Amino acid sequence: MFHKVLVANRGEIAVRVIRACKELGIATVAVYSEADRDAMHTRLADEAICIGPAVSTHSYLSIPAIMAAAEVTDAQAIHPGYGFLAENSEFAEIVIASGLTWIGPSPESMRVMGDKVKAKKRMEQANVPLVPGSDGAVHSVEEAKEVAKSTGFPLIIKAASGGGGRGMKIVRSEASLATAFNVCQTEAKTMFGDETVFIEKFLEEPRHIEVQVMGDKHGNLVHLFERECSIQRNNQKVLEEAPSPSISEETRQEICAAGVAAASAVNYEGAGTIEFLLNPDQSFYFMEMNTRIQVEHPVTEFITGVDLIEWQIRVAAGEKLAYTQEQIKMKGHAIECRINAEHPFKFTPSPGTIELYHAPGGRSVRVDSAVYTGYKVPPHYDSMIAKIITHARDRNKCIRRMQRAIDELAIIGVTTNCELHRRLLANPGFQKADFNIHFLERWLKQLSL
Repeated sequence: MFHKVLVANRGEIAVRVIRACKELGIATVAVYSEADRDAMHTRLADEAICIGPAVSTHSYLSIPAIMAAAEVTDAQAIHPGYGFLAENSEFAEIVIASGLTWIGPSPESMRVMGDKVKAKKRMEQANVPLVPGSDGAVHSVEEAKEVAKSTGFPLIIKAASGGGGRGMKIVRSEASLATAFNVCQTEAKTMFGDETVFIEKFLEEPRHIEVQVMGDKHGNLVHLFERECSIQRNNQKVLEEAPSPSISEETRQEICAAGVAAASAVNYEGAGTIEFLLNPDQSFYFMEMNTRIQVEHPVTEFITGVDLIEWQIRVAAGEKLAYTQEQIKMKGHAIECRINAEHPFKFTPSPGTIELYHAPGGRSVRVDSAVYTGYKVPPHYDSMIAKIITHARDRNKCIRRMQRAIDELAIIGVTTNCELHRRLLANPGFQKADFNIHFLERWLKQLSL
């Protein structure tokens, strides 16, 4: 096992990783920008190194600064968390070439699954269901028109190197195809440094289902069931739950098996997530793979009892998984609400000083956060400041527990999206699990706020 791990991230995920390391007896190094000098992760770690100014390109995205911090602190391994450099295969290669351990999948796995065109080809070889569309990259408007003849409209143009809901254009008619194609190609080049795009049939009313997998260096690979991630706005998740309330047991077995097949196709090691789109008829299609830990990993931890961060670290250290697929059981239901420092309905960010912070408690309530009374929420990063996760014997009980937890949460000094969660949890459609990926945005329009 490692004696010291550097956590190349900030916020609640940095705190989460530091806590897991402490429980494994591992010393930790926090890195921070000048804006995060007083952040909680710098206080909890054994050592803390400033790696640059507030702007992330010169701090949390600066590979030289992070590697220098690892060298001067004699760290043995680097955990990237999620976001920032977590899915950067070049960073992983540099870490490994420097003699350190990368707590994540191999750079090759990251490269294949990070390129959506290559990923689709590999999934096709593994017999994982794919959305109808182009066989690979589409290079011109003329090629796009040919693909459209087979897929029909609507279709969606996607950046091969995109992710997180960025680099996509929905096209509903041939008249708008050329403009959308050129715009998407230009945006892909600007945002991701790669103008490669591909085309898929656009599914009108799907749900977003993802399968959690975990593999080790000894050829063992398991799934830890699925998560429901359809409650989202602008392709950004707002609330997640596990298991999905929308699928049959037969579909659960099929989609989880497909997740394992997808990960096996790239010899996956560590924690990863295979994302699928699910149609109302229970047919499903591969969308992408996230080669890192997910924001919503706590709901899986609640229903399986498996500490995913701990096992990321153990697997990276060379340990075999301590459980077989048959030994992983699903118990109860879990829900996660993302608490953001933003207006609940206008979604404008709300940086500032937290004058009072009181976290909810009680049975089966978990709060992952990095804030405290007196903490200054900086304007430079993502607005998520906490995650509330509840677990109960069934979904209805879990919803009520979450409602109680949201009511107990007190944050004064910055505006949060708690009121959005209150109304969402009380929505009859949500309570009946009658929703898809468009549910939240359609409901928000009806509110007229």
